[in-house]
Amino acid sequence: MNQNVNLDHLNLTVNNFAESVDWYNRVFGFELVERGVDDDGPWGILRSGDSMLCVYECPKRKQLEDGDSGGYHQILHFGLRISDRKAWEETLQKENIETRYGGPVRYPHSTSWYITDPTGYMIEVALWEPDGVRF
Repeated sequence: MNQNVNLDHLNLTVNNFAESVDWYNRVFGFELVERGVDDDGPWGILRSGDSMLCVYECPKRKQLEDGDSGGYHQILHFGLRISDRKAWEETLQKENIETRYGGPVRYPHSTSWYITDPTGYMIEVALWEPDGVRF
């Protein structure tokens, strides 16, 4: 494949649709751009720039506990990129969001904070320094 491929969206089942939409809006600025209802309940598409999350309310689903994958492969976390460290640290404080691993993790070209959303998904919030992915 010789074309540039970008991640379009992530599709997540959540415990509570309204709570998740509100949380992703407050914490990351995702806006609800489409919504509907199917047999299981409400669903919607959240957008921030070119990044999209599709969320579906499925409160009866079980949540995997840390390290308990039942031997199956799984997505361990997904990453969102930020560009303003000060604004992000203010959001962490304002929303009283706990970070894993004792705080920010420093990598050769970036710094990451690992947090969880209301359903329990782990999110890596990455800040590339200087701004922009490079290898």
